[in-house]
Amino acid sequence: QVQLVQSGGGSVQAGGSLRLSCAASGYTGSMFCMGWFRQVSGKERELVASIYTGSGFIVYLDSVTGRFTVSRDNTKNTLYLQMNSLKPEDSAIYYCAARSSGPCWTNEYTYWGQGTQVTVST
Repeated sequence: QVQLVQSGGGSVQAGGSLRLSCAASGYTGSMFCMGWFRQVSGKERELVASIYTGSGFIVYLDSVTGRFTVSRDNTKNTLYLQMNSLKPEDSAIYYCAARSSGPCWTNEYTYWGQGTQVTVST
């Protein structure tokens, strides 16, 4: 079992920045992939970025490429999502997630964080 606890998020004006954190515990050695998702009420959950935990290879959703950056601190088992140049359309509940096998660019993740709200105002 893997437990994911998120922190960060909040409200910011367009053009601002926020950072999300996702602290993993439990059987973290089983995590082959980690991902950041977001979901707007009434819409499907959307994969924003994924990382292969072994190689560190990262894939981003086109709409966030160049604005969002995934990083990790292996000593703390923590994954981060730095979000810059935020836009109102980035507003959503953001989730971190993990799965024990590839592919990483998929919506089929096993373990989920509790979610955190990000609100970007004009």
